[in-house]
Amino acid sequence: MIRKTFIKESKELFRDGRVRIAMIIVVLLMGVSIWISARQYQNTNDQYEAAKTAERTIWDNQGKKNPHSAAHYGTYAFKPKYPLSLVDQGVDKYAGTSIFLEAHKRNEAQFSAAADQTGLARFGDLTPDFMLLFMIPLLIILLGYNSFTKENEMGTLTLLKSQGISSWKWILGKWTALFLPILILITALFIVAGLILSNLKDFGVFDWNSLLWMYLIYSSYYIIFINLVLFISAKTKKSGISLVISLSLWILSCLAIPKVASNIAEDTYPYPTRQEFVANVLKDKKQGLDGHNPWSKEAKLLKEAVLAEHGVDSLHQLPFNFDAYRMQKGEEHEAEIYFKHYNHLKDQFAKQSNVYKGLAAFSPYLPTRFMSMAIAHTDYATHWNFADAAENYSIATQKFLNDDFAKNSTYGNWGYRADANFWKRLPAFEYSPPKLGTVLSGNITNLGVLGCWLIGSFLLLLFIKKI
Repeated sequence: MIRKTFIKESKELFRDGRVRIAMIIVVLLMGVSIWISARQYQNTNDQYEAAKTAERTIWDNQGKKNPHSAAHYGTYAFKPKYPLSLVDQGVDKYAGTSIFLEAHKRNEAQFSAAADQTGLARFGDLTPDFMLLFMIPLLIILLGYNSFTKENEMGTLTLLKSQGISSWKWILGKWTALFLPILILITALFIVAGLILSNLKDFGVFDWNSLLWMYLIYSSYYIIFINLVLFISAKTKKSGISLVISLSLWILSCLAIPKVASNIAEDTYPYPTRQEFVANVLKDKKQGLDGHNPWSKEAKLLKEAVLAEHGVDSLHQLPFNFDAYRMQKGEEHEAEIYFKHYNHLKDQFAKQSNVYKGLAAFSPYLPTRFMSMAIAHTDYATHWNFADAAENYSIATQKFLNDDFAKNSTYGNWGYRADANFWKRLPAFEYSPPKLGTVLSGNITNLGVLGCWLIGSFLLLLFIKKI
């Protein structure tokens, strides 16, 4: 019975010209989106490689220079683009690609791709994640909205009842006929994406396990939609009504609830404005050591403590340059302030994420979206991780420069110049995103909610008794 139902449903699906046209359009759009993303990915990586090499060359060839002058001259930390961003671009377009590292400051990422786009970008981009999250669920609705209603409208339901068919076998046959073409479509998509990514030049090892997890996440997402569409079709008498309800479900799940969740999260746990953030940082800075102000109260206390520690009564008697030592202590104080205020931003982000997780009970789109971005390393959590790694590198760089200044010069000797080969001793900045296991453990709630949606949608099918 399952096999016969499956064959019958499959034939009816592919006899419908609208279905064939819709599937062809989806396949073509998917192919175009992958091609566009692959070109963009390769182009971005080429720019990353060129910028990284050029910036390091500039740093290594500064010539003889005072280390603290080099600290103010600064350098850049560039964020790499990872292979699975081809599938899901996440927030990368808005989050910025590079951070300027300099003394006494912590800067935000800049040069986002969105800043270079025209107003037409508001209409959205044709990307694989757009197709996966929005268009394939629409295709599922088109394929399955009349799975049960057509039996009633065509008068075949009475005939089926008279034959005493098995309810669950009939339902399973229809479910398989709807799921199989979707399964073939997304399997082909992910295989093509995997083959492209495994042959592209990237800046990190392409992980097939991550792609497999993403495949499983999206498969679960589509199964949920299939189950919901079949349930709606079984519980309505007219195909038109079933289509309207299914489309309303898609609008609520994929458009309305995510927007509502975003508004609630922002209103409940708002970020400070840029002006407030800068003012709070400056306020805290004034309450501590300023490495460039030797006359401040904090600088005088530091001077007295250092003189007492070394048993001398003059800064000239110290075995190092106290100016450089004071600047390093100032850097450490300022770094603590920046971490304090950026950690507050991360706390707000975590609270907003909890709002999304709570509202994910009303939309399978939310856990799917966040899991997809996390696995692709294109979510805000990865961006925060990159920003912290860049700041830690900046702190290490300032210590490297100030320590050399302190050890190789004396107090008041601002004319000291490090030799031309000194700069090459600083290791280059390298960033590695969180491993897959870390990503999954950090998204247990999203996985759990998606699992509940999956189980709950199958339980709904148990209530289909209309045969």
